[in-house]
Amino acid sequence: MIDREIARTLLKEKAVFLRPQDPFTWTSGIKSPVYCDNRLLISTVAPREMIVDAFCAEIKKLNVDIISGTATAGIPWAAFVAQKLNLPMVYVRSSSKDHGRQNAIEGKATRGMKTVLMEDLISTGKSSIAAAAKLQEEGVEVVRIFSIFTYGFAEAAKVFSEAGFTFQSLTNFDILAQVAFDDQQLDKATLDQVLSWRKSVTFP
Repeated sequence: MIDREIARTLLKEKAVFLRPQDPFTWTSGIKSPVYCDNRLLISTVAPREMIVDAFCAEIKKLNVDIISGTATAGIPWAAFVAQKLNLPMVYVRSSSKDHGRQNAIEGKATRGMKTVLMEDLISTGKSSIAAAAKLQEEGVEVVRIFSIFTYGFAEAAKVFSEAGFTFQSLTNFDILAQVAFDDQQLDKATLDQVLSWRKSVTFP
């Protein structure tokens, strides 16, 4: 299964790092046994190609005119995918420029186009939804939001549903934790611990 292969790759490349005995502290203050830095993957070759191929396989099932990326993490993935699919590309700023044309969207997307929005990670989903909303404000239909990895927080699913956007990730935290257990990187007690953490997280 491609989701397990990608999860194994994220672990191998340390793009997702499990440290249950010495938790990371996120900017929100949440103590987490996992840290994700998918930016590392743009410096790889074979893993990057596998991820791009997986994205392309899913996007080919949809009818889209253009590929969009979030600034900054989604930009390289949007570029890789757009090149592979021979489609145009734009990216969405987190905030509009305060000079020049004050663009929120860089590149050329015309009203009526259909797009997918590329992200590297979905956590709460709020930044992805904000970017998707900017595209929709310009008359570009966001068919789906894609990411490499998601923690699978219930809050994210709720936020996406309320905003009216659909998201899809190539792999997720539960699959990655199970792969880590299967590969003897986690014992059963620690697997249960990290899965319990994922289900119990609440955001401030």
